[in-house]
Amino acid sequence: MAELTYTKVGDYYIPDLILDEEPEQDVFYGKYGGLRRDYLREHKPRLWAVLVNNGTLADHLKGIERTAERRMDVLLPEMMKAAGVTEELKARDQMAWVGLMNNCIARAEEIILADLIYV
Repeated sequence: MAELTYTKVGDYYIPDLILDEEPEQDVFYGKYGGLRRDYLREHKPRLWAVLVNNGTLADHLKGIERTAERRMDVLLPEMMKAAGVTEELKARDQMAWVGLMNNCIARAEEIILADLIYV
C-alpha cells in the first residue's frame, strides 16, 4: 500500500490525495444493472459507498446484468413450456399467446428482481 503524504497549509497538515478520473455518468449497465445501481444508491448507501470507493461498482453492475440475463434465458423457456406457450398457439390465437408470454416474462422478472436486484 502506498504511503500517505501530507502538505502543511498554515497550521494544518492536509493529505495529498489524488482522485482517479471522474467516473462517466452516462455509462449504461443494462436494465438490471441500472435497477441494481438505483437500489444500492437509495437503500444500501454504505454498500454503495464501499463499491464506489473501491472502484468495483462497474464490475458489480456488469456482473449483475450478465447473471440476470443468463437467468432470464433459463427461466423464460421453462415457464413458456409449463404455460403451454407454443408456435401453434401463436398461429391459432395471437392474443392468448401475447397474454401468456407477458405473464411468463413478468413472473421471470419478479424472480430475478427478488433474487438479484433487491437484496
